[in-house]
Amino acid sequence: MNPAPDPSAPSSDPSAPAPGPRPPDYARLAAVGPYFALDTSPDGTPPEGFRPLAELFGTGPDAPLAARIRVVAQRLGTAEPRVAASILHLGLAARFWSVGLGSAVLLGTVPTLERAWVRIPDQGPLDLWTPSEPARPSPGTLADQLHAAVLVGRLEPLAAAVRAAAPLSPRLLLGNSASALAGTLRVLDPHAPGAARALVAELLDRPPLAGTGTLRTGPRGTAFRRTSCCLYYRVGPGAGLCGDCCFTEPPARGKRTG
Repeated sequence: MNPAPDPSAPSSDPSAPAPGPRPPDYARLAAVGPYFALDTSPDGTPPEGFRPLAELFGTGPDAPLAARIRVVAQRLGTAEPRVAASILHLGLAARFWSVGLGSAVLLGTVPTLERAWVRIPDQGPLDLWTPSEPARPSPGTLADQLHAAVLVGRLEPLAAAVRAAAPLSPRLLLGNSASALAGTLRVLDPHAPGAARALVAELLDRPPLAGTGTLRTGPRGTAFRRTSCCLYYRVGPGAGLCGDCCFTEPPARGKRTG
């Protein structure tokens, strides 16, 4: 008596269609850290409380980013909306870079997030969700895909929405994007140093990030020094400077730096 066929086993029939591509295992990203997490579900239904990602880039006084800037300003204790806007932008840029670069290095694919939904939590990084679907072939190298999906697809509309809410220079926001990319590399570097460093170096050499700072890598890790300032020093007298700031000491309070 022959045993019943195993439906999960690959077919030996050469005329049978080849199995289709599987969705990327985004669960692997969360192991790196919360900024890398990308939630998904097989039924294609976003969790309760999420909204389409495109709504995050809306403008106007009632837009999600404008409201969030006011919350960040209150928590930082600053009366300068542009300081809160820059700090918020830096964190969101790090969130998008983490998902993109982490996926590129660990999974060999870059999610476009075109169908992503988001939720702004009270604390911590932005919650991101995307439907579970096979990765689509994308033209170009992984660096090309990161440039298109993250820099053009997410950070350009993010910068436009932030500038609509607070007077920040494009140069400062590009510096934030470069700083966030370098920060993402520092977290991801122990997991895949060679591939991650090469991708980040290539992106920092390309417009529009070219000239935003200097990346150094070595056996002890990576370091980045930007050519602009995120304004964090303006939070208060004890705030100090970020580790990659272009300044060596906080500028005079009356000097406008971004």
